[in-house]
Amino acid sequence: MSSQGGPIQVALVDDYDVVVVGVANMLEPYRDRVVVAELDTNKPVEDDVDIALYDSFAQPESDHEEVKTLIDNPRARRVVVYTWNFHPELVSMARDLGVHGYLSKALSARELVAALESVHAGENVISPSPTKARSHSGDWPGRGEGLTDRESEILALITQGKNNAEVAALTYLSPNTVKSYIRGLYRKIDVDSRTQAVLWGVRNGFLPDHRRIEHWRGGP
Repeated sequence: MSSQGGPIQVALVDDYDVVVVGVANMLEPYRDRVVVAELDTNKPVEDDVDIALYDSFAQPESDHEEVKTLIDNPRARRVVVYTWNFHPELVSMARDLGVHGYLSKALSARELVAALESVHAGENVISPSPTKARSHSGDWPGRGEGLTDRESEILALITQGKNNAEVAALTYLSPNTVKSYIRGLYRKIDVDSRTQAVLWGVRNGFLPDHRRIEHWRGGP
């Protein structure tokens, strides 16, 4: 229950429209417990919300400026990071910034809602590091073409102009692992070069949207 006695009010924050809409759709069956007040794509949270849920897809997580901005925003009572990346340094930095939750995208919708309720009740919730393949039911660019969320994130970073070393640093993967992911995604989108991959990415939603969707399906 929110501080007003109703469902918990949540703002979803990410630069990619399809990502936040995917999370909103995942939460929709639980709207008696969690209501999405707004979906943010690189805009400040404007509604007073109980929780700002920051989806880390294609975000420079080593920077953490976005998270700090949310924590400093008085309209968001609590801030939760929603991510696949549980590198110990990332978790430690997030905790040092003062986040109230660090939740895994491997959680089911039911588990995610329960974790958000625990955060709202005053707990600091850190998911266990996922040990199995990610299987969350959100959405991301390229999913329809068979790209995994990790492949899509790497393609998004490439489309933003990041080189392999920068991608490796931002995702906490080794350069060789990044190269392996790039080879795999090239096969899936049927391109032979980085230039072709970037052009494909631009055409298929791999650039940030930089806009807001307000009042999701009649939310506050």
